[in-house]
Amino acid sequence: DKLKDLLELLPEHDLPEDLKSKHCKRCVVVGSGGILHGSELGHLLNQFDIVIRLNDAPVQGYTDHVGNKTTIRMTYPEGAPLSEHEYPPASLFVAVLFKRVDFNWLQAMVKNETL
Repeated sequence: DKLKDLLELLPEHDLPEDLKSKHCKRCVVVGSGGILHGSELGHLLNQFDIVIRLNDAPVQGYTDHVGNKTTIRMTYPEGAPLSEHEYPPASLFVAVLFKRVDFNWLQAMVKNETL
């Protein structure tokens, strides 16, 4: 019931139209484990149609290795960027909620409440 109530507060329940209309021919998921450091694969990663990044691994300063394109950023609430300036305007942030405290976090974000 709490989830249903929270979903009603959200402005959108679905993917943005620009993502729905993309024909995802080539997608890549970039983790945050640091395995790409030193790989110089950034240019290759930027060529994918959809780049999904996990957690809050840094991009700036590592673009030669991890690229700079982000279509979707997925993370738990505790890994969410703290500043609105850390959310690239052309990417979608996806909060992965699974604990009760995660739903409290979502409610606070939607209602602009203090955590």
